[in-house]
Amino acid sequence: MLKKVFRFVLTVCGMLLGYGVSTYLVDNWDVLSGLQSTERILAVVLFTGIIGIIFFNIFSILSNQGRRVANSVAAEISEKLSAEDLFPIVLGLIAGLVIAYLISPIINGIQVLQKLNLNVILTVLLYLAFGSLGVILARKFSPDFKFLQASSVPKEQQSAKRKTKGRTGAAPKILDTSVIIDGRIVDILKTGFIEGDIVIPSFVLVELRHIADSSDPLKRNRGRRGLDILNKIQTEYGIEIYETGSDKSLEDIPEVDVKLLKLAQNMKGVVVTNDFNLNKVAAIQGVGVLNINELANTLKPVVLPGEQLQVFLVKEGKENSQALAYLDDGTMIVVENARKLIGQTVNTTVTSVLQTSAGRMIFAKPI
Repeated sequence: MLKKVFRFVLTVCGMLLGYGVSTYLVDNWDVLSGLQSTERILAVVLFTGIIGIIFFNIFSILSNQGRRVANSVAAEISEKLSAEDLFPIVLGLIAGLVIAYLISPIINGIQVLQKLNLNVILTVLLYLAFGSLGVILARKFSPDFKFLQASSVPKEQQSAKRKTKGRTGAAPKILDTSVIIDGRIVDILKTGFIEGDIVIPSFVLVELRHIADSSDPLKRNRGRRGLDILNKIQTEYGIEIYETGSDKSLEDIPEVDVKLLKLAQNMKGVVVTNDFNLNKVAAIQGVGVLNINELANTLKPVVLPGEQLQVFLVKEGKENSQALAYLDDGTMIVVENARKLIGQTVNTTVTSVLQTSAGRMIFAKPI
């Protein structure tokens, strides 16, 4: 019903514009000044009807574009603007509308514009222009309004904002699919080492659902585990899914990893992952990355060459003479010349340690 009312109003505005322009042309254009009264009336009615039909038909285009702009503005406000940022914007909008109100009588006093019925349209455009200009200037000079905001906020809220300033000032952390399925992110979040807003893009949720619906039992179990971890994160930390549908820069990107890096660039955020290849691509594109595997490897006990370790040899290594053992944290130990001792607990001496982003390897030899 509201849509029909707006269409009717726009059509009437178009007819008024057509009537004003046609009467002005009939009265002042030499080509049309010689028409008879009946012909003049027909010309005005015809022109008025044509302009009204044009405005009637373009309503759907304007409506769709207006809806997209409104959704984009709403998403921008809800996702990137805090209550503190809204204060100077509203103040700038009010100032712009007041200036437009003071200037509008000048436009309404111009006789030519009144004859063409353009004074109303120009007045509306004037309000839109100065309102937008006020918002732009307010956002640009928003730091100058901080003293007004501080005086209008109770002391209890000011102290609470100071406590949370460190967290809100940090770059947002964007979780990818692999780190959610891995599950260790929950324990890391509990420690409070990750600062800033935690972002879970909607396309990551879609990928988790596809994995959970896979015909492969292994993939299906991993997907369901990821959904359980995601539900746990949302329940314990109140994190919402970040809707990326309004971001046009992501629409034409099919791959999830590429879309994730593009989102990180747009938000100036950091990707949290344990995907080694994604880590490399992010480094090339200049996107910050927190790799969970790198964190785990950094926190493992340091083993130096020359130290002695007692290990249980589990299986054969790649080389003919090698045997493999593992520490309690999963670190692999390659023991040289120990294939005959597989299945036994032996004392070894560390010869070297190889540290990579994919993990840590210890090389040793039997004592």
